[in-house]
Amino acid sequence: MRKIHKRLHEEGTKAIFVVTAFIILAVIMLNWIWPKQTLWHYLFYAFELAVFTVVVRFFRVPIWRKTTFADDAVLAPADGRIAANEVVMEDEFFHEKRRQISIFMSIYDVHINFFPFDGEVIYYKYHPGKFLVAFKPKSSTDNEHNTIVLKDKKGREILVRQIAGFVARRIVCDLQSGEEAVVGEELGMIRFGSRVDVFLPLDAEIKVKIGDKTIGKETILATLK
Repeated sequence: MRKIHKRLHEEGTKAIFVVTAFIILAVIMLNWIWPKQTLWHYLFYAFELAVFTVVVRFFRVPIWRKTTFADDAVLAPADGRIAANEVVMEDEFFHEKRRQISIFMSIYDVHINFFPFDGEVIYYKYHPGKFLVAFKPKSSTDNEHNTIVLKDKKGREILVRQIAGFVARRIVCDLQSGEEAVVGEELGMIRFGSRVDVFLPLDAEIKVKIGDKTIGKETILATLK
């Protein structure tokens, strides 16, 4: 079980340290070259503070957020907006048509991904690839991505795909087949803007539409038969 307790994700430790060190070095260099304080100095300080705030905010963990519990529900595994809702051929695992719901995550969204329902991880595979803009259709298979298939006690299966985008350069996920999936707990994360696809059975009742805002582990994407 992957319960979340910290307000900042452990993946942010190195990034925040590097950004902090760079800001300190930049401020020291600026004041060494131009020691007299001017308006440009203060504008630079404000910019550096904004950069630091954005990076820290990116790795925030929504520990205050409550999981939605509803019978047969598939929850949103990520914050973002619905970018696709269509029937496609899923060729990696199911080899049949599935309903694909895609969530595009901007750099301002929480980037932790959550298990969308209770079950078991029955398939996990990492795929190296390109870094196309995440909202392009081909990014689902051409970009670097992780594929996770979950199966619940009723035998229903869904596929979750973490996709790296143009800015995202690291997918975080260390699942293994046979591992327990607990709805609302951490599945992994994607750093700096990306996309998550969910492949559902065709008879699933979809609860969202393109353009809708999703909140990870709160928004109900669909209910399963």
